[in-house]
Amino acid sequence: MSKVVIIKNDQGRLEGIDLQGQRAYQKWRRLVTDLPVGQTLSFSYRMPRSPAHHRLFFAKLNSLLARTEAFTELDKLRYWIVMGAGYFDLVPGFDGKPNAIPRSLDFESMDEVEFGELHRQVDSFLWGPRAQQTLWPHLDEEGRYRCVESFLREFE
Repeated sequence: MSKVVIIKNDQGRLEGIDLQGQRAYQKWRRLVTDLPVGQTLSFSYRMPRSPAHHRLFFAKLNSLLARTEAFTELDKLRYWIVMGAGYFDLVPGFDGKPNAIPRSLDFESMDEVEFGELHRQVDSFLWGPRAQQTLWPHLDEEGRYRCVESFLREFE
């Protein structure tokens, strides 16, 4: 697979980041420009992960850890919450039944777009009854709702 890294120059034009990148970018532009009518072209892109967004996500996890007695370790809370958000793989267990394994959140595994979507899914999961019952089992439904509300308001 070809890779093109581009940058916007001082004149506001896109160009390759170095000489090799410039050649790759020119080939890509030519491919797009010369695309015949009715033909399709598929390409992928990767948004660099934002360290500030990564820090915010983990600050939220640390705050949530301090607000619940259900978890005492950040890693276990993180595994549970990302699996609750649907970010896992199923692998066969020793008994043959599928087990959910949380996917990695490292910078190489997820770009910023994917990480942003995971973040939204985690916030959405927290509004659900399963998450709230697990995190605050001693509270009634209204109390759990207020916990999520106050937690998320902290990070607006």
